[in-house]
Amino acid sequence: MTSSAASSSPVPVANTAFRRVRGGLSPGEFAAAVRRAAREIGEQVSCDARYIGRLEAGEIRCPNYAYERVFRHMFPGLTPADLGFAPRQAVRGRRAAAAAAPTQEPIPHPMSGPMYEESDVLRRAFMNGGSAAIAAALIPAQGGRRRTTAPTGADEVRAVHEAVRRIRLHDDRHGAEGLYDTAGDALRTAYRLLDESAYGPAATAGLAAGAGELAVSVGWLAHDSGRLAEARSYYAEALATSRMAGDQALEVHAFCNTAFLARDAGRPREAVRAAQAAQLLARGFGSPRLLALLSLREAGGRAGLGDQRGCERALARAQSLFAAGPRDADPGWMSFFGEAELAGLEAQAWSALGVHGRAAEAARAAVRLQDPHFTRNTALYEAELAVNLARSGHPEEAAAARTRAHRLLTHIGSARIRTLLTSAA
Repeated sequence: MTSSAASSSPVPVANTAFRRVRGGLSPGEFAAAVRRAAREIGEQVSCDARYIGRLEAGEIRCPNYAYERVFRHMFPGLTPADLGFAPRQAVRGRRAAAAAAPTQEPIPHPMSGPMYEESDVLRRAFMNGGSAAIAAALIPAQGGRRRTTAPTGADEVRAVHEAVRRIRLHDDRHGAEGLYDTAGDALRTAYRLLDESAYGPAATAGLAAGAGELAVSVGWLAHDSGRLAEARSYYAEALATSRMAGDQALEVHAFCNTAFLARDAGRPREAVRAAQAAQLLARGFGSPRLLALLSLREAGGRAGLGDQRGCERALARAQSLFAAGPRDADPGWMSFFGEAELAGLEAQAWSALGVHGRAAEAARAAVRLQDPHFTRNTALYEAELAVNLARSGHPEEAAAARTRAHRLLTHIGSARIRTLLTSAA
């Protein structure tokens, strides 16, 4: 490498100031604390141990605006400079110079989590444009035409991963309705980039990973909106992408959602098979929490089959795995899976088995444990509680839970939850 090329890509300097604020927590534990702090202020970041490592290594000199707000909340007496971060203007200037230089800018690893260091153009699009910007930010690169500012495809990779993050954040707060069509546009654009662009292997892998995760996200929006056949098609697309790219992490995610969809669509055997396939793939990942979620997916399928013994075994396995605690290897997309979701999925399994007293008990725990920023899930657990209280002979309590769920539904759009409330009525 020439000296001029070396000067355009300075060697990262370790951020010892940020390392100090982590204290005695492991990177995974600190990442979990960051995610919790984000939820406290209405943000959602898919922070993981790898991202913390990149911050401490100095690979990320200045985190994006969402992370800056979270860190200010976590450490109210410290400025970004106190945490060892460079001024945003300095980082922007370096990126502009790197884009103009003849040397190629490194592509982030496709599975290193969301692409947090967005380009200025993409950041403004996502910050100011709302949900429509998810698709619009990708449009300039359609048809395989590379931008002059990102000849390697780095901006396209970042945009696709940012679209995934924005969709998940919007869904957690407001439900699927109102976002489904726009998200579908973003997905089609992402696949067009993948099919028609001639980027290098790293960018192609990044686009494949992002497009597959985007397909899972759009499939979930279809599921929550009551479009079950469309959801199945999107999950199948994600599975195909994962296998062509050799991406086992994406394959596990797609199987996990396929199992959940199959349960809701009245195909319990398919739900069990998909959950078991995901568990086989995920055994070597080092994430007990992921295996706990997949065991709950299996429990839901077995409950639909009326297999109470098998369901109870899967629930017990999920409890044991969950108790093992978080790990650095926990996927970022599992940020929703905490104690509340564990209790909520148990409630659904008991309800499907007709054990409505236990289902109501678990649903009540889910409501109590749920972070209020996850409005859609809170409404879901209240609806589950209403249904199971009604079926276990507690109509007044059921009516109160149904009223609370209806109140929450004024802020979100979810055909799935409305259907539950109709059942409670």
